[in-house]
Amino acid sequence: MPASPDAPAPPDSPAAPSARRLGPLRMIWHAAKAYPARVATAGTALVVTALATQGIPAGLRLVIDKGFSKGSDPAAVGHWFELLLCVVLVLAIGTAIRFYNVSWLGERVVADIRLSVQANLLRLAPSFFEENSPKEISSRMTSDTALIEQVVGTTVSVALRNIITAVVGLAYLVWLAPKLTAMLVLAIPVVVVPIVWFGRRLRNVSRTSQDRVADIGAMVAEVLGAARIVQAFNQEARERERFAGSVERTFDTAKRRILIRSLMTSVVMLLIFGSITLLMWRGALGVARGEISGGTIFSFVLTGGLIAGAFGSLSEVYGDLVRAAGAASRLNELLNERPAIAPPARPVALPVPPRGQIAFDAVTFRYPTRLETPALADFSLTIEPGETVAIVGPSGAGKSTLFQLAERFYDPQAGTIKLDGVPLTSADPAEIRRRIALVPQEGVLFAASARDNLRYGHWQASDEAIWAAAQAANAEAFLRELPEGLDTFLGEDGARLSGGQRQRIAIARALLRDAPILLLDEATSALDAHSERQVQEALERLMQSRTTLVIAHRLATVRQADRIIVMEKGRIVEQGTHDTLSRAGGLYARLASLQFDESRLAADA
Repeated sequence: MPASPDAPAPPDSPAAPSARRLGPLRMIWHAAKAYPARVATAGTALVVTALATQGIPAGLRLVIDKGFSKGSDPAAVGHWFELLLCVVLVLAIGTAIRFYNVSWLGERVVADIRLSVQANLLRLAPSFFEENSPKEISSRMTSDTALIEQVVGTTVSVALRNIITAVVGLAYLVWLAPKLTAMLVLAIPVVVVPIVWFGRRLRNVSRTSQDRVADIGAMVAEVLGAARIVQAFNQEARERERFAGSVERTFDTAKRRILIRSLMTSVVMLLIFGSITLLMWRGALGVARGEISGGTIFSFVLTGGLIAGAFGSLSEVYGDLVRAAGAASRLNELLNERPAIAPPARPVALPVPPRGQIAFDAVTFRYPTRLETPALADFSLTIEPGETVAIVGPSGAGKSTLFQLAERFYDPQAGTIKLDGVPLTSADPAEIRRRIALVPQEGVLFAASARDNLRYGHWQASDEAIWAAAQAANAEAFLRELPEGLDTFLGEDGARLSGGQRQRIAIARALLRDAPILLLDEATSALDAHSERQVQEALERLMQSRTTLVIAHRLATVRQADRIIVMEKGRIVEQGTHDTLSRAGGLYARLASLQFDESRLAADA
C-alpha cells in the first residue's frame, strides 16, 4: 500500500502498472461469479433488451414502407403498429428484469467484498496498522466500494448493452445498406483511437483522485475523533486550513479528471455524430435517386443514431470502469495482504490442562517501524504458574512489548518465547490468545450494549455468569442503575460511563474469559483514588490462582507482587521483592522514593 495518498505512484511502482489497465476489475467478476443464476438472468435480459432496442428501427421501417405506402390496407397499418408495440413491451419487461438483477448483483458483490476485506484485515498483525492508517482503510471500505457498486449495478450493464446494440446495429445496417455501412465502419477507428488516447491519461488521474478522497475521509475521522483536544488547544483554525488544503488538492485532481473526461466525450461525440451526419447526407441523395426507400433511410439513420449513442456512452463508461479499476486495486491490496503472524502448517497443541507458564529466552525484538532501536535486547524471564510478576521501569523500557510478544502480535527477531513449554511460533495464535485475558490501561469498549461489551471475553456467557463477573469486578451496582440494565447502549468508546466504570467492565470481561494467564497493563493509572480502590479490589479477585503479569507506573499497586522486574532500555536491570529492591538503592529505589515522596506531599497539601 502506498505510504501516502498524496504522492502519486512512480512509473516503476507496483501501483502504476495496475493503474494502466482494467485488470483489477477481475476481482469484481470473481465475486459476481458466485451467483451464476443472477448473472445468467441479468445477461439474458440484457441481450433481449438490446435486441428489442434494435427492433424498434426495424419495426418503424416496416411501418413507414408498408403502412404509409400508396394503396396500403388500413388493417395492415394496425398490424405493423401492433408488432411495434410488442417490441416495446418486451423492451420494458426486459429492462425491469435487467435493472433488478444487476442492481441486486451490485449490492451483493459489494457486501461480499466488504466481508472478505474485513475478514482479512482481522487476520493481520498490529504491525500492519502501524504502517497503514485504519481511518484511510475505512475510507477504502466505503468510498471505493460505492464505486464498485455503481459499476456492477449500472456501468457494466450499460457497457454490455451498448456493445450489443452497436454490434447488432452494425449487422442490421450491413443487411440494410451495405455501402453506407462500409462508410460507417471506416469511421469507427477514428472514434476508437481518441478513446484509447484519452483513457491512458484518465487512468492515473482516477487513481490519484481516489487516493485524495480517501485522504479526506481519514482526516475527517482523525479530527472529529479528537474534537475535544482540537478545541482545548484552540486549533480549530489550523484544522480548517489543513482540511481546506486537502479538499482543494482533491478538487484540483478531480478537475483534471473531469477535464479529461469532458474532452474525451466531446471529441468522441463530435466524431460520431459528424460521421452520422455525413452518412445521412449520402443516404438522402440515395433516396432522391430512388436507390433506397424512405423507411430504409429512416431506419438507417435511427439505427446509426443508436450506434453513435452506444459508442458515445462507451467513452463515459470507460471512465467509470477506470475509476472502478482504481478502487478495486486499492481494495485488492487489502484483500491480498498476508498476515505477518499466521498459524504454522501443523500447529503444536498446547498442554491440557493449561499451567500458565511463560518463558522468554534471549529475546531480541525491534518494531517494524523502529528497526534502529531494540525494544527488547537479549531478554530472558520465566514466569511460573500462579506467580504474580510486576514489570516496572521508565517509559520506553519495553514493558508493553512483553505483552505484545506474549500474545504473539509480533515475533521476535531472535530468541524464543514459550507458553507451557511450547514455542509460540509452533502453536496456533488463536489457541495462545484463548489462554490469556487482558485488562488494558484504558477500558476499550465498543459502541454496543453493556451485555455485549461484558461477554466479549466469553460470547456464550449466560446473564447469571455476566452478573457474577460484574459483582466480582465491583461493576454490578452501576450496571443495575443503567436505564435498561445490561441492554443499555454505552455509546461510542463507552462514552456514557466514567473512566473507572469502563475499567471495571474491562475487568469483568477478563473474569468471564477465565483464562489461566492475566495481563494487566497499567489498569489503574488513569483513575482517581476512589475508582482506583474499587478497581484494585476487583483486580485482586481476578488475580487469584492465575499467572499474572502487571505493568504499573504506580509502584504502590505492586508491593504485594511475588517478584518485581525492573526494566530499562529493553533489559532487566533489577529483580526481587519490594523490600529487597527498596533496600538495594538501585533504579527501583529511586523510582519508589520519588513516587512515595510525592504522595506524602500531596497528602500533606
